[in-house]
Amino acid sequence: MSNSQEGDKQPQCSAGTFGAYRNIPEDSLPYIEGFLAPVPSDKKEEYLEFNRKAAPLFKDIGVARMVECWGDDLMRGKHTDFYKAVDAKEGETVVFSWMEYPDKAARDAAYAKMDNDPRFEALGAMPMDGKRMIFSGFQPIFDTDGKLA
Repeated sequence: MSNSQEGDKQPQCSAGTFGAYRNIPEDSLPYIEGFLAPVPSDKKEEYLEFNRKAAPLFKDIGVARMVECWGDDLMRGKHTDFYKAVDAKEGETVVFSWMEYPDKAARDAAYAKMDNDPRFEALGAMPMDGKRMIFSGFQPIFDTDGKLA
């Protein structure tokens, strides 16, 4: 027996419905800034504390959501992998992070605010080698949370 009702256009799986997919205007899509960074494994708590202090500042300048993920099950690849992407050294863990903004204009405005906000400089140095951090902006094209078609 099928999990879907007749006429139900939502994808189905054994766990049930993925979400209510619908079209929404492109100008109302969130904007994601993604980051990869090598962090000394013994500085995990320092890194976490730095981000706890920085989070309210980022919220003040327009970040809707900030997520920090500590590498836990990173595979080593023959040609490329997360370690190689940031030239991680022995004793470093790769962190994957993202910030969500209401839209790209909010992200762009946040950059300008950050450059002129002395609170960011007052945070001090990040407990990692920022020269090996990579980051870029992304426009979501699919989301199982029912926000994107």
